[in-house]
Amino acid sequence: MDERAQSLQQALQRIIPGARLEPVSLSAGRALQLLLLNSDYPQGELDPEGMARIMDNPLYWVFCWASGLVLARRLLSSPEQVAGKRVLDFGCGSGVVAIAAKLAGAREVIACDIDAQALEATAVNAHLNRVALTLCDDFYNVDGELDLIVVADVLYDQGNFPWLQRFVQRAPQVLIADSRVKHFDFPPYREVGREPGCTLPDLDESPEFRDVRLYQAG
Repeated sequence: MDERAQSLQQALQRIIPGARLEPVSLSAGRALQLLLLNSDYPQGELDPEGMARIMDNPLYWVFCWASGLVLARRLLSSPEQVAGKRVLDFGCGSGVVAIAAKLAGAREVIACDIDAQALEATAVNAHLNRVALTLCDDFYNVDGELDLIVVADVLYDQGNFPWLQRFVQRAPQVLIADSRVKHFDFPPYREVGREPGCTLPDLDESPEFRDVRLYQAG
């Protein structure tokens, strides 16, 4: 484990003592690995202090969420959607979708997240998969034209819905994966697929959150 990965693991252990990062191979259509929370992570009852640490430091980047896995699979199985394009992955988390886009032949992939640790995790995971990504912590600081914006697992909060309009104003094509919103009616977006998915490590989510829907604009 290199120095950056060790730094991430230390940050994880400060929040969840006893937890660790481990390489996980994804069933994404081709070889793709991520450093994720160990599958046997401590799941005992947390004391109030431990719960407060997690609430104050959400560790989205230690999971490969179901929608991210499904979107990564889609890009790897249909590389024509990204080949030769300049792509932005909004809310990149662990970097799974950004890495898949690059592996599928995107000319440039910008991994964007406001969480500094998520960007660091994305950089580590990109190195693990031998791809180069551009990292960005502010959507509005991205210069130049974009061909495609990809988005997974950001609609869990209705406060994020205004981004849907910003995406179509910024790029001619947008591809979204989500398992939380079931009645999605936001023209010009339309449903283009539906696939089962599972968060890794497995959170034993209910079946409704394993039902991932794909929406596209443009």
